[in-house]
Amino acid sequence: MSSFAAIAVTPAGFKSLLPLVTGLPADLWVSPSLVADAEALGVTVQVCDRSLKDTLVDLWTAYDGVIFALATGAVVRLIAPLLTDKATDPAVLVVAETGDQVISLCGGHQGGGDALTRQVAHLLGAVPVITGSSPAHGLPGVDVLGVPFGWSKGSGDWTGVSAAIAHGKPVEIFQEAGSTLWQDHLPEGHPLVFEAVKSPVARLWISPIQRRFAPDGTLPKAQWHPRVLWVGVGCERGTPQTVIAAAIERVCRAGHFALEAIAGIASLDLKADEVGLVALCTERQWPLRCFTAEELKAIPVPNPSTVVEQAVQTPSVAEAAAILAATGAGGGQLRVAKQVVRLEGQPGAVTVAIAQAEREYIPHPGHLALVGTGPGDLNQITPAAKQAIARADVVIGYGLYIDQIRPLCRPGQIVEPWPITQERQRADRAIDLARWGLSVAVVSSGDCGIYGMAGLVLEQLQATGWDGATPSIEVFPGISALQAAAARVGAPLMHDFCAISLSDLLTPWEVIVKRLEAAAQADFVVALYNPKSKTRTEQVAIAHRILMAHRAPTTPVAVVKSVYRPDETIHRTTLANLLEAPIDMLTVVLIGNQSTQRHGPWLITPRGYNANLR
Repeated sequence: MSSFAAIAVTPAGFKSLLPLVTGLPADLWVSPSLVADAEALGVTVQVCDRSLKDTLVDLWTAYDGVIFALATGAVVRLIAPLLTDKATDPAVLVVAETGDQVISLCGGHQGGGDALTRQVAHLLGAVPVITGSSPAHGLPGVDVLGVPFGWSKGSGDWTGVSAAIAHGKPVEIFQEAGSTLWQDHLPEGHPLVFEAVKSPVARLWISPIQRRFAPDGTLPKAQWHPRVLWVGVGCERGTPQTVIAAAIERVCRAGHFALEAIAGIASLDLKADEVGLVALCTERQWPLRCFTAEELKAIPVPNPSTVVEQAVQTPSVAEAAAILAATGAGGGQLRVAKQVVRLEGQPGAVTVAIAQAEREYIPHPGHLALVGTGPGDLNQITPAAKQAIARADVVIGYGLYIDQIRPLCRPGQIVEPWPITQERQRADRAIDLARWGLSVAVVSSGDCGIYGMAGLVLEQLQATGWDGATPSIEVFPGISALQAAAARVGAPLMHDFCAISLSDLLTPWEVIVKRLEAAAQADFVVALYNPKSKTRTEQVAIAHRILMAHRAPTTPVAVVKSVYRPDETIHRTTLANLLEAPIDMLTVVLIGNQSTQRHGPWLITPRGYNANLR
């Protein structure tokens, strides 16, 4: 998890940075003069008991991002002696003391500064100021586009390739492996060309092949290495780690494969405790996939061995294990047939084969953020929900809701709008991407846990044997439709209330009728969701008859459509005249109880129920 330091030296700066303490979270560093202010608020802070310049030397390598509430010029002078390389320097942000602007100063791409700027801006309700050319063109940074997929950054002139893109010049992209999802979400008119062109200005390879670039070449070139190679290994018991590593490196070098493109190692289950193999995987952070002899025996291979079969009951270990591991990742093409490697003067022989998967291995667990976006106005979305959307690699939701939160999405983010009737497919898609290793935000209008996607996603996970931990889950509540509608007409929900959906798509109509009768008899304030569609018109009439049997015809009613959206309409009426109001699927109907009153445009349900019945 990334770590952040927020630095304030004035009372105004301290106040501006306070939301970051819990929102990111961040460690708040303050000058000694602000300690009393922090204690008064019960906020834990770190004290800059030396000069800020000296303190910053220690913070520079301890944190992934440093956020200043200080003048930009002062920050530039402070960090100038510490800047070494954009690949290793932390992200640096400047927050205006007024808290209304957040500037991405350094480390925008590789340091994650641009993404952090958006997160901080969402938390503070500020304007993000991002001056890099890629965001200005709606493009992901070419030097970070593979990060969500766990690609390894190879050699090349990254500055030259980035400069060509910034100038809108044609840049050849040769993608030989790895996900193409990022390609599907590029803006119109982008300068990336996915085929050979006559006069490219730069070139980018996305491939497991290790290419060598001439140092004096004039055309900027760079390369990403998706982790798609599964290396099958067989070895004699007790083979040293160094020998196994050298054998793998020799085979990769002969085939011009990048070691950085290795997804993991595969072998027979008898090798699951092979000391040298386990140590190598631990050191290189490669997963070790081990299969039974029965599983390996079922895989056709080009070079079966009767000798191997007699020894371990399968005619192939290296080739079959490599293919099987790659097949589990969506492919299984054997790229290197088994090679037996013996190193002069070293004990043991190592058999190596390489297979390529269609889907790369992402070396970190995925995450699902189930996000309620409120009634549709960006001002009604919680800062935490905005952050969850901004942080996600992928955003999935019903197309209308995606359109509403588009301003929160960043360049290069994978954004998938879905039809309204495909909620289950939406959930399955999000789960698949999260299990792969991506961070996925599933958005619902209102509160995601009230007639939203949260329950469906959890239900689908539960049905597939989810362990409750991987992928991890966070649920971000939103202002529900009934809350938003109630706020527009006063305080009709001040006493006991219930919500009932009139859609019988997922609930039998007989059950809905029982709930309506019970709610009417119990004198709940009732919020009706999904009251009427083009083809489903009778249900609201039946609900009206049930409620009329238990309430006065003069009971106040509010019919609220598209609340907080540009086409919002509010119709105040009585229960007797409810069916005369315009009602559709975008409408919430609020029906008062016997104590609800109308005062001008406002609906009021007194909190003291008994007092109003005397």
